Amino acid sequence: MRHLLNPLDFSVEETGRLLDLAVDIEHHLPEYAHVCDGKKIATLFYEPSTRTRLSFEAAMLNLGGSVLGFSSAASSSAAKGESVADTIRMISCYADICAMRHPKEGAPLVASLHSSIPVINAGDGGHQHPTQTLTDLMTIRSLLGRLNHMTVGLCGDLKFGRTVHSLINALVRYGDVKFVLISPPELRIPEYIREDVLLANHVEFEEVDNLDEAMPDLDILYMTRVQRERFFNEEDYIRLKDCYILDKAKMKLAKENMFVLHPLPRVNEISVEVDDDPRAAYFRQVQYGVYVRMALIMTLLEVEKSC
Repeated sequence: MRHLLNPLDFSVEETGRLLDLAVDIEHHLPEYAHVCDGKKIATLFYEPSTRTRLSFEAAMLNLGGSVLGFSSAASSSAAKGESVADTIRMISCYADICAMRHPKEGAPLVASLHSSIPVINAGDGGHQHPTQTLTDLMTIRSLLGRLNHMTVGLCGDLKFGRTVHSLINALVRYGDVKFVLISPPELRIPEYIREDVLLANHVEFEEVDNLDEAMPDLDILYMTRVQRERFFNEEDYIRLKDCYILDKAKMKLAKENMFVLHPLPRVNEISVEVDDDPRAAYFRQVQYGVYVRMALIMTLLEVEKSC
């Protein structure tokens, strides 16, 4: 039995096979309609979510399985003080696989240690978000045809943004990827990402605070929102929340084959006027997320499409 807690839990080769499966699902969706007949996924979401939770549920339903779970800690026995360990022991009696989102870093790891079913980390605090990373990898590979030889701009909340941390961890394995880290000083990447991931792997990167100057060099621009829920006080959030806004004027500075990604939800950081630009790929990214999660569920449950 395997879990997915970190994007590095799968090797580069395993990730490639999973993305190949996701692409096959994209092009032959009806052929996968019954591969998980009789299987159940439990979505244990201690934090609010729209895309990730519904994406997991859509993925299992597309595979012929069914869904149970909760969408907030307040609607679960966590409100009564039940531990993550006890919750997963109980859920293991009901479901075949589970996806967990939790505000505390490491909670899915704790769950995996007490679980008799595969556990998928659907986001733990500001730590990791491996299924979003798999979605990002599929999106980039589909758009550019590769996962190497590119310059990736990561813009916004790089301190608390778990999607950014996971994506950096994953992309450093592919070679010749340069990162341009665009943020105000208060929201720069954590020291452990800088030291243990980028510098330790001799990855080229630069930290800047000007988005306009970075735009012409980018192959991928990965925008993120400033996350109100991660801030300790409202004043800092208000001061930083609109530090970067991508609009048509900024898009004119970019290459014709540069693409914009965003894990969503967005607040103000991408103007709606950018949505019609063919380089805006964030809604395609959402669709790819369903295919990736279908492939992941099949992989962890060790089920295959019948010939």
